[in-house]
Amino acid sequence: MAIVVVGAVFVDVKGFPDEKYIPAGRNAGKIEIVHGGVGRNVAEDIANVELRPTFVSLVDDTAEGEEVINKLRNHKVNTDYIVRARNGMGMWLAVFDNIGDIAGSISRRPVMDALVTLLDEKGDEIFRNADSIIIEIDLDKEIVKRVFRYAEKYGKRVYAVVANMSIASQRRDFLQSIDCFVCNQQEAAILFVSDFSEMSPEELCEDLSRRVINAQIPSMVVTMGSRGAVYADMYGDKGIYPAQKVSVRDTTGAGDAFCAGVVIGLTYGKTMRESVEIGTRLAASVITLSENVCPRFMPRELGLDIKVGE
Repeated sequence: MAIVVVGAVFVDVKGFPDEKYIPAGRNAGKIEIVHGGVGRNVAEDIANVELRPTFVSLVDDTAEGEEVINKLRNHKVNTDYIVRARNGMGMWLAVFDNIGDIAGSISRRPVMDALVTLLDEKGDEIFRNADSIIIEIDLDKEIVKRVFRYAEKYGKRVYAVVANMSIASQRRDFLQSIDCFVCNQQEAAILFVSDFSEMSPEELCEDLSRRVINAQIPSMVVTMGSRGAVYADMYGDKGIYPAQKVSVRDTTGAGDAFCAGVVIGLTYGKTMRESVEIGTRLAASVITLSENVCPRFMPRELGLDIKVGE
């Protein structure tokens, strides 16, 4: 039994300026290349809480693709359902400013066709014994449809995260079939075609609760950076959870770690508020590093009474 994560793999190329970042200038600094992708990050975050997730994805049929698989295996991620394919990995280029925020980025999406074939051939064995499912809701529609079909067949809870909200906003009907959707403030604004930028956490919490009920989305969690996170479900439960104060090195991957923590909590019996607390702790641990994932935690450190996998 394990959490199954369905998502993409990216190679992240990140630039950090030595001095104050000048958008139109030539900025001296350093460049780092790390494995990324929302789904890949979430799977490794779950593994770093000593759980043993299954990752369903694609990698390039190259040495770099093998490196991605080997790293995940070393973190005890089940990689049996990662397909090697041409252009199976995407690439994300990002430049950061002096306080660790993204100043600009460009991404190239992977070609995910081979994942449809994998799900058709092995979907039953992938999902039959899953504890829950996490999916990037902006994946190709045929992939999303198949995942929901298996989830319904085996009665599995589905949690959604997003890489590209412009695509995900066209999938609003799918959000009524998930147990919880996790996104940030900007992504929520795209989804609801609204401007949340000037809202306080208290205001956003009330507004989110109303929208979730009206849209019949089972539950949502929206992160607000240094102002914490808000959550609401369609039955009226809602709340605010503060962010942890830490020194910021790089915000990449914080949202993915937050999602992993929330889903871990909800999968293994925690309340929404308790799950958001776990997500907050994992996110805070990521932004102090240049890596895209959280460091190692034991489940008991997060209030989880879960047997650690071998």
